[in-house]
Amino acid sequence: MPADLAARNKDTFGRLHAAMNSRDKEAVDHAVDEFFAPDVRIGTPAPTGTAGKQAMKDVWGLLLRAFPDLHVAVQDVIAEGDKVVCRNTVTGTHQGPYLGVAATGKSVSYEEIVIARFVDGRVAETWAVVDVLSVMRQIGAMSGRGGTA
Repeated sequence: MPADLAARNKDTFGRLHAAMNSRDKEAVDHAVDEFFAPDVRIGTPAPTGTAGKQAMKDVWGLLLRAFPDLHVAVQDVIAEGDKVVCRNTVTGTHQGPYLGVAATGKSVSYEEIVIARFVDGRVAETWAVVDVLSVMRQIGAMSGRGGTA
C-alpha cells in the first residue's frame, strides 16, 4: 500500500483525536459518524451493550460524563498500510459515575494502545488495550497501587 495512504489514515486518526479532546459530546458523535465505517467492528469489549458506531458514541458519552476534563495525549503514532497504532496517555478528573463508582473528585492517568484498520479512508476495525484496572485503583474502587480501598 502506498505511503500516502498510511499518512492519510494517520491524519484522519489525528482529526478524530482532536474531536475527542474537544470534550464536546456532539463533536465526538459527529467525528464518529464521519471517520468510522457504518459497519465498524469494535474488537474491544465495551460496557455499553451496543456495537459499532453506537458503541463508540456510548463509550465516549460514558467517559465524558465520568471525566468531563478528559484529555488523550498521543505519545506515539505508527501508520503502515491500512493500520494506525497510537499509544496514548489519558488524564481526567472523576466527576461523574464510572463503572458503578460515584464521582470521587480524584485525578486519573492511564495508558492505552489503540489499533485502527482503515478501509476507504474510514475506520473499519478497532482494537484497544486500556488500563481500566489502573483507573479503578486510582478512584479507590480497588485496592492496590494507586488505590485507597
